[in-house]
Amino acid sequence: MRISPTLPSVKPPSSPEKAVKDSSMSTLTPRQIVAELDKYIIGQDQAKRMVAVAVRNRWRRQRLDPALRDEIAPKNIILMGPTGVGKTEIARRLAKLTGAPFIKVEATKYTEVGYVGRDVESMIRDLLDLGIKLVRDEENERVRAEAESQAEERLLDLLLPGAGSEGSREATREKLRNLWRLGHLDNHEVEVEVKENAPQMDMFAVPGMEQFGNQMKTMMGRIMPPRATRKSMKTRAAWNILVQQASEGLIDEDRIVETAKERVEQSGIVFIDELDKIATSAAQQRSSDVSREGVQRDLLPIVEGSTVNTKYGMVRTDHILFIAAGAFHFSKPSDLIPELQGRFPLRVELQALGKDEFYRILTEPDNSLQKQYAALLSTEGVDLRFTSDGLQEVAAFAEDTNTRTENIGARRLYTILEKILADISFEAPDRQGQHIVVDRDYVSAHLEDVKNDVDLSRYVL
Repeated sequence: MRISPTLPSVKPPSSPEKAVKDSSMSTLTPRQIVAELDKYIIGQDQAKRMVAVAVRNRWRRQRLDPALRDEIAPKNIILMGPTGVGKTEIARRLAKLTGAPFIKVEATKYTEVGYVGRDVESMIRDLLDLGIKLVRDEENERVRAEAESQAEERLLDLLLPGAGSEGSREATREKLRNLWRLGHLDNHEVEVEVKENAPQMDMFAVPGMEQFGNQMKTMMGRIMPPRATRKSMKTRAAWNILVQQASEGLIDEDRIVETAKERVEQSGIVFIDELDKIATSAAQQRSSDVSREGVQRDLLPIVEGSTVNTKYGMVRTDHILFIAAGAFHFSKPSDLIPELQGRFPLRVELQALGKDEFYRILTEPDNSLQKQYAALLSTEGVDLRFTSDGLQEVAAFAEDTNTRTENIGARRLYTILEKILADISFEAPDRQGQHIVVDRDYVSAHLEDVKNDVDLSRYVL
């Protein structure tokens, strides 16, 4: 069989406004995404590959004909594994890497809707709020140079309010400009007009009716708009306010909202943790708790695609990527209602961490724990160094403790290192200039008490 090397033509997006704007996501292949995740997450190669493909498929979808593009559903994923193996970190790093709006919610908080919980649609409203903040920050950065230029001119107007000839004022203005840029005017005081927001009124909305409360806040904000007052302050503080005011005048709020809505709809990521807690077996269905199956049915329309009403308009969830996670110790994905199961076609089981993985976590990532602790103590003038055998001992102890007590994964490393370095952290201001080496003997000596006492280790570690 002969395969033609010619690839089928693919139409570009119909318009830049309908497709997600090319960000870092558009330039990263699945292999490159995995390579970036490897910098922060040890192991779990299958999970990394799966999320990388899911993200790349969204980029591929934007390059298809609009008629076909709308038919392609996101490849939602269920990550299964014990706590502390990297489920949440994979999703969070993925969102940061791609520049996508991202929110993490706990499925269990919806099990008491009608009592003290919140309605399920609130996750989309919160996601849109985060998306708007993300886009606004990008726009502020885009116009920052022009905003700073305008702020500088306004600041010079405040520093030079008096009258005079045109020539003399211009010469003086340029002198002040040079002095300001050199930092010689930071302690001068000027009067700046600032907006004071009206006092916020708490709206005690009925649980599940948070949207109504938000609408009431918006209405009250229109009734009592912010007032402008003049305040005296140092030029550096005034400069920051002037830059912010100039930025507000340079960016289009309506465009920010529309861009954010488009980005949320096309590239948003919702991470639903503790999904296993709302999965119900036949025995659990007869319990007196608030129906967990009811929460699943409330989640279903959001995951399969619906329209959510927000204070910024309607938001569709058809192409939002949902990544769910859970330990699934006492339940399994098949305990979910069939309709919800079908909306999570991809499933991957993350592996429990052992000694080798713990050692790699301590040594390989760019932000490894040993680097974090060394950097923290360096601010006190303490030179902290870990030896390889010392880190091996920490890794072995973490594995043993997880086996003997509750398995909390990589989070066990935090508790162990805090126990080892407690005295050093406390005495660091008094140990400036000292060099401290954490080797195997040092680790063993500081963990000896909890190592020999299982009950004590349950409380300390």
